[in-house]
Amino acid sequence: MRKIILLIIINAISTIIIAQTKNHFFKGMYIQWGYNTEWYTKSNIHFKLSNGSNFIVHNVKANDKPDFDAILKKPFEISIPQYNYRFGFYLNDKKTKSIELNFDHAKYVVTNYQKVRVTGIINNQSGINDGLQIDADSILNPATFFHMEHTDGANWLHINYTQQRILLNNKNKSHPLINLIYKIGAGINIPRTDFTWKGDRYNNDFHVAGYNAGIEGGFRYFPFKHFFFEATGKSGYVRYVNALANTTKIKNSRLSHGFGYFELIGLIGYDINF
Repeated sequence: MRKIILLIIINAISTIIIAQTKNHFFKGMYIQWGYNTEWYTKSNIHFKLSNGSNFIVHNVKANDKPDFDAILKKPFEISIPQYNYRFGFYLNDKKTKSIELNFDHAKYVVTNYQKVRVTGIINNQSGINDGLQIDADSILNPATFFHMEHTDGANWLHINYTQQRILLNNKNKSHPLINLIYKIGAGINIPRTDFTWKGDRYNNDFHVAGYNAGIEGGFRYFPFKHFFFEATGKSGYVRYVNALANTTKIKNSRLSHGFGYFELIGLIGYDINF
């Protein structure tokens, strides 16, 4: 699925580049690659399972899973850590305004063994409505209750409008040295959610599962005219309408929740002139 998404993006970008060479609408572009780390707000996770269970787990804590050690242990497998890539298209000659296609491969992991409030109905047997209404505290034990994570990607794909402000030029003023950059955007979520229900693990299919919106700000540093580093902080809201795709074992089940996040991102990039 990652390769399919990337091919779709590359095809779209190729189409844009071909079109712009005819009308000169875009003034250039840039490409970026980098890594990230996140912090998440608590969320209420709503489950509707095929066995008739329909319950909400309240104020659930979660954390990210950066896997930065893979950069040294498996340097050629660059997509193991939480990564980002961007393709931007400049809208003006000064290259201070652009439209950016942004993909954040973040990871969201529910913290095991935390105490949570559970309300709703939980059935013990598949397809049998034998459950009772509950409103009680519970411990999130994967062996006896559940575990959930978006670790093959929470996967936020969105479009940003970006602006830059030149803070400092290089000595001969041939190009910027340090720019302030800020962005606003929205888009869709394409996760593959790893779900464990009472000890049984189900890894779902990639699918469009919701939407997101965010704002971002930081700095670009140009040690060379076209090559730059970027460091930003990003915050936003993510909503998963249905994070469980149909599988052979848990068809017609749904998982929905929403949360806020704060993300730190470091990237390298390259400007391309048209």
